[in-house]
Amino acid sequence: MSRNEEIGILKEIAELLNEGVDSKTVLAGVLRKLLHLTGLQTGWIFLIDEKGQHQLAAKESLPEPLAQQDNQRMCKGDCWCVSRYNNGKLNKAVNIIECQRIENVIFEKAGETGGLTHHATVPLRAGNERFGLLNVGSPYKTHFQKDELALLEAVAFQIGTSLKRINLTQREQETALISERNRLARDLHDSVNQLLFSLSLTARAGREMTENEEVKQTFAYIQDLSQEALGEMRALIWQLKPQGLENGIISALKSYAEMLGLSIYAKLTGISSFPEKIEEALWRIGQEALGNCKKHSQSTHVSLDLNRSSDSVTMKIQDQGCGFFYDESFELPSFGLKNMKARAEALNGTFQINSKPGSGTEIKIKIPI
Repeated sequence: MSRNEEIGILKEIAELLNEGVDSKTVLAGVLRKLLHLTGLQTGWIFLIDEKGQHQLAAKESLPEPLAQQDNQRMCKGDCWCVSRYNNGKLNKAVNIIECQRIENVIFEKAGETGGLTHHATVPLRAGNERFGLLNVGSPYKTHFQKDELALLEAVAFQIGTSLKRINLTQREQETALISERNRLARDLHDSVNQLLFSLSLTARAGREMTENEEVKQTFAYIQDLSQEALGEMRALIWQLKPQGLENGIISALKSYAEMLGLSIYAKLTGISSFPEKIEEALWRIGQEALGNCKKHSQSTHVSLDLNRSSDSVTMKIQDQGCGFFYDESFELPSFGLKNMKARAEALNGTFQINSKPGSGTEIKIKIPI
């Protein structure tokens, strides 16, 4: 391959990477483009987290035995390249790897690999940050030239830089979202909240000024509605801007429960610090659970148990209210419960609910750290 051809490949891939905003879409597109431009046939990309756990983020033309059962052979188990990467011994493009995953297919006689026996592997990185591995190969190809490896390293560096850019962009968007929530919370507090408070005072004054009993009842009804709406608005403002979260999740949820008029017993065991995303998820799930206690349990007594171990956090919120019939085989009965489950599962966590009529309700969330 000539120098001009290499430059052309790098240019096309750079243009593709610069357009991407979603990592998995970008990786799938750039892998397809790379194979097309280089004439290689098969490739896959592993993203590897800080714990050394890998996920198959992109694939192209995998042999059938490797693609079976939703790529199970690629997603599970270990291999030489992932192990070397995790040990810090894979820092540049490696010429040829006799792939353990492919060898297992051959050993188990699980199917044909189409002549694919080896692959080159290249770490994806940007500066000191590492993201995973790029693997490419072709049937019956058992050697990569130095210029081919150099090109793969250049492409891998481009991919790593793009992944870093996407991650930074996502963080900026999250920061912007928090800022917008805070602005909306201020606006609600300064406008709608004040109007509801004024409406409540006006209704109270109107009730005291009239002697007509029916008019008094009407003003009393308006005052009750405005007070209820005021409470709902304050809860919404709390949800948008979690004041007190800077003092810890327990303090924030206790304050929120008290604002709802609930009596809460809270206990924290284990380590008191939490990763930011997990603390945010626990806060939102806790808000939803406490809101359900207020609206549906017919009880004002709630217990909160939070345990933080070295590798997970477990949160249980339990009331002593009326409870309801729940069967795990059925769909969750409300949007709020579905939302809590979705937040937990988004962080690879689990969601459990235990409830029986007359026996209260317990929500249990467990999220790995």
